[in-house]
Amino acid sequence: MNLSRKYLLTGAIVLLAIAAVLLKYLDYVVNPWTRDGQVRAEVIQVTPRVSGPIVTLAVRDNQFVKAGDLLFEIDPRTFAVSLAQARAQYDKTGDSYLAQEKQVEAAEAQIDVSRASILQAQSAIKEAESEIAQNKAEFQRQQELLPQRATSQKAVDRARANYEVSLEKRKGALASLTQARATLAQTEADLAETRASLGAPGDANASVREARANVQQAELNLEFTQVRAPVDGYVTNLNLRLGSQAVANQPALALVDVNSYWIGGFFKETLIERIGKGDRAIITLMSYPDKPIEGYVDSLGWGIAQQDGSTGFELLPTVSPTFEWIRLAQRVPVRIHMTSIPDGVALRVGTTASVLVMTGTAESGHDAPVPPVPSMLQ
Repeated sequence: MNLSRKYLLTGAIVLLAIAAVLLKYLDYVVNPWTRDGQVRAEVIQVTPRVSGPIVTLAVRDNQFVKAGDLLFEIDPRTFAVSLAQARAQYDKTGDSYLAQEKQVEAAEAQIDVSRASILQAQSAIKEAESEIAQNKAEFQRQQELLPQRATSQKAVDRARANYEVSLEKRKGALASLTQARATLAQTEADLAETRASLGAPGDANASVREARANVQQAELNLEFTQVRAPVDGYVTNLNLRLGSQAVANQPALALVDVNSYWIGGFFKETLIERIGKGDRAIITLMSYPDKPIEGYVDSLGWGIAQQDGSTGFELLPTVSPTFEWIRLAQRVPVRIHMTSIPDGVALRVGTTASVLVMTGTAESGHDAPVPPVPSMLQ
């Protein structure tokens, strides 16, 4: 009797252990998982903005750099000369602007002179007309007195001459007025041309702004000779050497942003329906199988490249042969954000990872301990 109880107790313990193992294993089987995962990160292609030979190479391959650290320097001498030329041209443009301002002032003064000449000519015309009226009246009076022998022929001739002189004087005053008006028109045209050549006043002047922009561009080009790290990261696959020619707008080296790591997990399309944004995820790196990483689903991809139907030879569609009784599930990328990295784990872009998503955990906390994915699922 005691022996049978002993066997029953032992059997119950074994069954409970098996049930616990099966439940735990079922937990991993029910939740979506994939062994097709990769460590990803933003890889920045560091590109110089100017061309020239490299005179300083401040980094080595696979070196860690902080944002703002010098990566390499392009020979700055040519750009320093260009900056000096731009500054000299800026000064020259400023002197030319001041000279043109003086020309505008001179033209404005000449307009005042021309207007004064017009007023003077108009005054001379009025004076001549008044003199004409006076001399005409005197001439007529002398003509009336001559038959009465109250004057002499000489006085009549003198009055006629004075009258004719006043007429000529008026003609001269009219000619002076015409000339003064023509001079004013020419002076106004010269002033308009000088103002157009000068442009907008002060800092709004186009020539001054262009010269200043050239100086700023030259300063930027000189600054661009020092290529610095835009983010914290690792220099990768460095092939530059001292004396190498850096070419503007062509990538020179790669920089892995250490603050941008994520996991790209590729899940079968049959599992995507159960995965929701914010669901808890457990990542196990192949290089660190005993150090699971906590994370959560950041987003799910909305499309993958289509292979069948793409243009192939002779512009015909490419179609891969398939077995009619086999339907392969496509894999959809799921972006996993890692919340914490265990000590001793060094993330490397492109390394393999297994990802298990705990469905329905988006609203629950992530404080529970993280178990490693079973070896069978890794």
